Amino acid sequence: VQLVESGGGLVQPGGSLRLSCEASGFPFSSAVMRWFRQAPGKEREMVAAISSINGGTNYADSVKGRFTISRDNVKNTVYLQMNSLKPEDTAVYFCNAVFGRNYWGQGTQVTVSS
Repeated sequence: VQLVESGGGLVQPGGSLRLSCEASGFPFSSAVMRWFRQAPGKEREMVAAISSINGGTNYADSVKGRFTISRDNVKNTVYLQMNSLKPEDTAVYFCNAVFGRNYWGQGTQVTVSS
């Protein structure tokens, strides 16, 4: 199983980034896919989730209306579109797959700063 995130970087407040997570080694379309983040000194928290069945989504209150999770079951990829970014969104963002157990990517750094 492999989850490879990309798309992180440095962005100014109010800017946008799109994270991608390419998955392999398991039946992607059958897995719940989630994005988590962890800021320095803080616990890892779930940001967004998308179901395997109907594409239903769920978001942390802190990102509702600003972030959008989506998936492409042909490309085995899950995305996180992040708009109106704030300094408090700064964190390492992790891709997570739930299929029998949890699988994690290595993380990608997102820094929101002027």
